This record gives sequence, C-alpha cells and structure tokens, in this order.
Amino acid sequence: MTTPSLRDALLIYGRIGLLSFGGPAAQIAVMHRELVEERPWLTEQQFLNALSFCMLLPGPEAMQLATYAGWRTHGTLGGLLAGLLFVLPGAAVVLTLSIIYAYTGQVPMMQALFLGIKSTVVIIVLQALLKVSGKALISTSHWVIAALAFVAIYALQLPFPLIILLAGGFGFLSAQQTASPPPPVHGKAKLPQTLAIWLTLWWAPIALLWVSGQTFLTELALFFSKLAVVTFGGAYAVLAYMTQAVVVENGWLSTGQMMDGLGLAETTPGPLILVTEFVGFQAGFAEQGLGMAVAAACVTLWVTFIPCFLWIFAGAPYLEWITARPRLRGALQAITAAVVGVILNLSLWFALHVYFDSLSPTPFLGRSLLLPDPASLNITAIALSLLAAALLLRWKLGLLKVIGIMAIAGVATVGIGGL
Repeated sequence: MTTPSLRDALLIYGRIGLLSFGGPAAQIAVMHRELVEERPWLTEQQFLNALSFCMLLPGPEAMQLATYAGWRTHGTLGGLLAGLLFVLPGAAVVLTLSIIYAYTGQVPMMQALFLGIKSTVVIIVLQALLKVSGKALISTSHWVIAALAFVAIYALQLPFPLIILLAGGFGFLSAQQTASPPPPVHGKAKLPQTLAIWLTLWWAPIALLWVSGQTFLTELALFFSKLAVVTFGGAYAVLAYMTQAVVVENGWLSTGQMMDGLGLAETTPGPLILVTEFVGFQAGFAEQGLGMAVAAACVTLWVTFIPCFLWIFAGAPYLEWITARPRLRGALQAITAAVVGVILNLSLWFALHVYFDSLSPTPFLGRSLLLPDPASLNITAIALSLLAAALLLRWKLGLLKVIGIMAIAGVATVGIGGL
C-alpha cells in the first residue's frame, strides 16, 4: 500500500466520479480496479473490510466506500474530497436534466449516449465480481453464505439488513478466539467532536429553514433525512418505500414522473440515490417554480449525503480494531461473503436491464421474481459488451480509452439503426 499525493488522489477520485455509471456493483468494480489493481492505495483485505463496513451503514455504499478510501490516504480532507468528487459530477448532470424535464416533460435520449458505456460496465462488474469473490470466499462456509445471500435477496426478497444480521451472527458465533491483543483505536478521542460537527452540519440548516418559515423545504428536509437513516442496503432497498411516500402520501410527484426520475438516475454517473435530487427538484418546481426547485434540490442533496460523511468519519477509525478481534473479524468475514451474494444480485439486475428492454414480475414462492422477456433481448447491447470485452481483456486498452470508444460506438449503433 502506498500513499498518493493529494493532487494524484483528486485526479483519480474525480475519474471514479465521472465513471461511476451503473449502480453500486459497477461503481464498486471501478473503485476496485482504480484503488487496488491499478495502484496499491488499498490492499485487497482493506478494500473488502471497508466494503463490508459500508454495506452495514445506511446510505449509498459506493459513495461511502470512496469517502473511506479518501480518509484512509488523506484523513478527513481526503475523505471529504473523495466523497464530493463521487457525487458532484452526477449531481450536476441530474440537475441539468431535471431542468430540461421540468420544462419539456420528457427525459432526454440518454440511452443513445450511455448504451456503450453501460455495456462496458457489465464486463467491468463481471471482472470485479470474480476477483472479489476469489479473495472474500476463503472457506466452504463463506461460499455457502454467499449463495444463500444471493437466493435470499434475489428469489426470496428478504430484507438486506436481515441477511447481513444473520451472516454476521453466524460468523461471530463460529469464529475462534485468540489471545492476541487488538490494535488501538485511532481517532477515538475525536469521536465526540466528529459527531458534534457533522450533526450540526446536518441539522442546523433544517432548523434555519424551520425558523425562517420555509414549511415546504422543512418538510422535504425532514423526509429525506429520515430516508438517509433507513436506507440500509443502498438505493435499491429503499426505492419502493420512497415511491410510496413521494407519490401516494405526499403527492409531490406522479408515478410516471417517479419512474422517469429513476430511469434518468440509472443512466447518469453517481449513486442511484441521486434520484432524490430529481424528486426534490420536481416537487419544488410544482410548488413555486424554478427558484424553489433549485433550492429543493440543494436541500435534498444536503440531507441525503451529509449523513454519509457522518457515518464514515465517526466509524472509520474503528475498522482496524474490529477486524483484529477474532469474533468481530469472523462476523465481518461472513458479512463480506454475504456481500458477494448481494453484489451478484446487483450485477444480475444491472445486466438484465442492459441486455433486455422489458422485464416482467413473475410469481415465485409467494414473491414476485423479475424475469426478462426473451423477445426484448437487445442484440446491440450484447454486441457492444463483446467489443468492450475484447478491448479490455484481449487488447488491454486503458479504461478511459475504452469508455470513450464505447460511448462513440453506442451512439453510432443508434445512428445506423442498431445491429
């Protein structure tokens, strides 16, 4: 493991932010490639431990993983910059498209530009999944945990926190104790200060909105603050709840608008939870026009991502202490194995949405299993993925170069009517 200069770190975290398409599985794959494979800023074990830790937290795990990596190399400043660089490019794109959508009522044809990129990301995700599983699944029991986690979340649709709790409990109880003392906790003395700073940053603006009589913005801030606390398992785990609250309970958006916003967030860089920015903007636009829409988008972003920095900066110093204690390390290893199953689920979900234009819910064991319509197979996307695989695996071109080539290829296939 090496410590980069702050300038080099900013360049790489900026690149990660610009390439963070395709949801958490794809974003984790890009970070693994950039931070573990391409340059030794994190060891494989540090990356896996951090990933498991972030999976335990509410909020977007990929953004929090980037924040942890930045904290690991450059402290609080590095974590803050890494987290912001992961979020801001996508937030700027979503804001721009939200403005266009508010005035035209349509989502721009982003698929033409991003089809090649998403087809490439499928290959990157597959590479990362194979490498991470090879390192994380270190025993037969871990393979079993990963398989059970995949079945539980994909087929049975059990709650993500329950899967993690069961895996962690098994790992804790089955681990063997040793007498070696754990390393000291770094930064423990700063925990009260960290909590005070970030809780103030989180809640002071909300209090100010309430005092100044901004009822709508206050309601928006309180709702998305609550959402930031319950989003265990990332954006996918909370989308149904958010849709119900936004459309039915508060009436801020229609169902069609909500689906358009989700599609927009899926085709832009950054965490999928940026759909909250779209929701805030459209709700503000309906309330009082463009000025209120921009204010609502900013408030939504603030209360969505400030808690992420709180969780990381308060908990990150304890990670090495946790992983050095046998039972806690056993719990974390079991959770890591479960996370492999969860990433496989996210990878399959992403690949199905790239390769098929239509997915239908199918009854399965009392649940609704999302299966593709074979007639909607997107041959163009598959051909683009094969091209990306050749560029990355056979000719071993750099990732940025491949992304550029594939973006052009995606636009070209649409321009000539597809394959």
